[in-house]
Amino acid sequence: MLSRTASPLALPVRRLPAAALAAGVALALILSGCSRKVEHSEEEAASAEIVSVPSLPQTEHSLSVPQTNTERYAKIEANPIHRTAEQPVSTFSIDVDTGSYANVRRMLAAGELPPKDAVRVEELVNYFDYGYPRPTSKDTPFKVSTELAPAPWNAKHVLMQIGIQGYDVDKSELPPANLVLLIDTSGSMDEPDKLPLLKRAFAQLIPQLREQDRVSIVAYAGSAGLVLPPTPGNRGGEILDALERLQAGGSTNGGEGIQLAYATARQAFVKDGINRVLLATDGDFNVGVSDQSALETLVADQRKSGIALSTLGFGTGNYNDAMAEQLADLGNGNHAYIDTALEAQKVLNEELGSTLLTIAGDVKVQVEFNPSVVAEYRLIGYENRVLKREDFNNDQVDAGEIGAGHDVTALYELALVGSGGESVDPLRYGKDAQAAEAKPAATATDAKAGEVALLRLRYKRPGETDSRLIEAPLQRSDIAGEPSERMRFAAAVAGYGDLLRGGTYVGDYGWDGVIGLARSARGDDRNGYRGEFLQLMQTAKSLQAAGGATKGAAVAEE
Repeated sequence: MLSRTASPLALPVRRLPAAALAAGVALALILSGCSRKVEHSEEEAASAEIVSVPSLPQTEHSLSVPQTNTERYAKIEANPIHRTAEQPVSTFSIDVDTGSYANVRRMLAAGELPPKDAVRVEELVNYFDYGYPRPTSKDTPFKVSTELAPAPWNAKHVLMQIGIQGYDVDKSELPPANLVLLIDTSGSMDEPDKLPLLKRAFAQLIPQLREQDRVSIVAYAGSAGLVLPPTPGNRGGEILDALERLQAGGSTNGGEGIQLAYATARQAFVKDGINRVLLATDGDFNVGVSDQSALETLVADQRKSGIALSTLGFGTGNYNDAMAEQLADLGNGNHAYIDTALEAQKVLNEELGSTLLTIAGDVKVQVEFNPSVVAEYRLIGYENRVLKREDFNNDQVDAGEIGAGHDVTALYELALVGSGGESVDPLRYGKDAQAAEAKPAATATDAKAGEVALLRLRYKRPGETDSRLIEAPLQRSDIAGEPSERMRFAAAVAGYGDLLRGGTYVGDYGWDGVIGLARSARGDDRNGYRGEFLQLMQTAKSLQAAGGATKGAAVAEE
């Protein structure tokens, strides 16, 4: 990567001591400006529920928070427990988004518990790197790892962890990039944690660009305009000057901005390169094409041109999380939320390759559980990524993308046959009874008797239209006596998400159990992310203990 003299915008980044967050000092970050892949039918889009959040109380520190909180989140109902005899197959699209983690962190730093619909457990889990083994060849863009071990919060249950690790590419080896920075400059962005933070975020991207890269800037408010035509990446001063000149004001014509951004990206299109629109917004589209379903259709149509769209969410009070997440999903991109300059560094510097370069598309996971071994199962998270069984083999059905160096984690909680951990009564007249009366489901000589499940993955290489298949059986003999450090930490993050959503599945294990689990698995924490997570859990525990559980509770829009 080419280097350049640091701009005043490219401020040095220092990690705060972990104790600062516990003391509530992290709220000062906000004041300083630091602060599915699933296709839907028209009927499903029309019936999708959006929830909003009531007003947050004003404090002497919350100068940037509007009096009326209109943040919007798509309603999430946790995945149910399935009896394997009735429904042995689970299918979903992968998700590499991390926006929910940073957004929840922002609320906790402000002394508020998040509404449960802001908590997408898979995005919390996927915020962290689990050190999965990497693929040895680019011929297969990722390597799959699995683990089975007792669930920390229920000794009668087994956790099944699926890890997908993409191959990494050094920043210097990234193909030429054609990037369009689509920036919301409407009046709602005139807050320290919005446009000023946005400028600082993109200022961290600019020094990493090269002569062969092209950067354009499109801004939109009441109307959209081209602020910077396609410009070589080594002309960082010009790019930063264009960024600095941006000012907030007016209404929000996001639809027109997206259309102009795609047109600009097509103008500078790089064959066999990275072509991506980075939409930075609070999601408050209120004029032009502002209906969410219409915007989703626009983005879904445009992805066919080979131009991806990723979203970076900013701000408090009117943040439209539902909009930002869905546009990224449909745009073959990823969604992140930027609450601090540190998060901008993580997304646009440390993880630049995974943010920009797609190495596998339409990645789907399907697990067929063996009913003679697994009585029940539950997929943890991925509620808005669930697919129909037949969608797995249909290459026309859109699914998630994996970026260079990305790792994706999925967890299932299982109750094995005869374990005593079943939660659902068997059917008297259904498949359970028929299977029991017919014969034992498997014998000792049956080669499949010891299999817990068959894992299948489908993916497409960039530019290909036909998917490729990977299959791997998971054996009962693979169930370990104790979970590894990797699984313990992933389970702790999942437990954290469950407790924030009400504690339905973690139960009496509670905050002390989850915090202890994470502490035992902190491991090599060179970036401090896991230590920060421990402090977030302590903050959430304190807020719930102080009676803050009802603060920020989401209510369905009429």
